[in-house]
Amino acid sequence: MAQPGDRRGVAFAAIVVVIAAVGIYLTMWPDAEDPAEPTPQTSRPTSLAIASSTPLATASAAPFDVYNYLPMKKEQLAAAAELAERFTAVYGTFRYDEDPAAYAGRVKAYTTAELGNVLTRTITSAGTVEQNRNDEIVSTATARVKEIRQIEKTSIVFVVTGTRQVAAKSGAKQLTEDYAVTVSQLGTDWRIFDILPATEGQEGDPG
Repeated sequence: MAQPGDRRGVAFAAIVVVIAAVGIYLTMWPDAEDPAEPTPQTSRPTSLAIASSTPLATASAAPFDVYNYLPMKKEQLAAAAELAERFTAVYGTFRYDEDPAAYAGRVKAYTTAELGNVLTRTITSAGTVEQNRNDEIVSTATARVKEIRQIEKTSIVFVVTGTRQVAAKSGAKQLTEDYAVTVSQLGTDWRIFDILPATEGQEGDPG
């Protein structure tokens, strides 16, 4: 039969074992306040292309002759440009006291027959002649090709700057205007096919 002192010793030992077990359990339980370790994120590849600083259109060191790519020779282009200049200068040069038919004849020498007839009607019209004579207009013009607007196989549209020095009863003045002058090929020669203010322009090849 166990003695009371022995029973107390056994009970004390059991309590120690239980406390130790609880302590081990608590140390193994995760702390709710500890922050969870962040999950590493995989980097996503960017889809933005890096713009190149080098231009795509660059010129090589090889010689480049633009006339090789035009539908006419250099000499033909130069002749057409000179004709456009001379015509524009003649068109802007006239006197109030000359025969309007003589002025029209000078202009028609550079044009196609159709355009010559149109300009003659305008130059010799009663309204134009009366206006020039009433104001005693004397106009002297020069002209210079400003740019090539269009090139076709048988025609070229030039933008020509015409400058007129005008003496008149109403006062002397200088007038400058840009014209779209279409030069068309007529056999082996060139003729003026049309003339309009440059803001209106032309469609190009008359044929």
